[in-house]
Amino acid sequence: MITLAQLIACGIGPTQARTFVDPLNEAFHAYAIESVPRMAAFIAQAAHESSAFTRLEENLFYTTPERIRAVFPSSIPSLAEAARFVRNPKALANRVYAGKNGNSNEASGDGFRYRGRGLFQLTGLSNYSAAGVKYLANPDLVTTPLGAALTAGWFWSAGNMNALADTNSIDAITRKVNGRAMLGAAERRAAFEANLKALA
Repeated sequence: MITLAQLIACGIGPTQARTFVDPLNEAFHAYAIESVPRMAAFIAQAAHESSAFTRLEENLFYTTPERIRAVFPSSIPSLAEAARFVRNPKALANRVYAGKNGNSNEASGDGFRYRGRGLFQLTGLSNYSAAGVKYLANPDLVTTPLGAALTAGWFWSAGNMNALADTNSIDAITRKVNGRAMLGAAERRAAFEANLKALA
């Protein structure tokens, strides 16, 4: 169990900490994330993915084609094509997530419907479905504090990340949460070390 004071000591702002302490404890209990290393690693990853628990939905509103190409180089092959998706998050999500993680084609709308949400940015029809039928039927539930915590807990458990946390394998956890990009790996490692001290 994590306390409000401990969550704040892990760098989560007081308002967000008050909002999330009970949902986190429910997820921690449900998915056996109850040792100090497990909680420290989970909070480090969740804080990085959600901007310290303040952003529970993927921001797909890009203002330049260059940025779209930089973020989605394999899905958007040229600047000219990227220009079509500037300031158009729905079309962008439907393009870049088409045929991935259980989503159907671009026209299906699955990409935007099952875009990244929650503490770990749960993405794709198959992940929403596996996390719980209620999330598949109502994807916005993943943006509620309890839905965000429980789906992150499910993703953590499905990826066998408790075992990785037990051996302080933070880079391996980052790879499972963030993929090959490993964005913010150094920051996640530093947060984990700070969280270990805060929770000790």
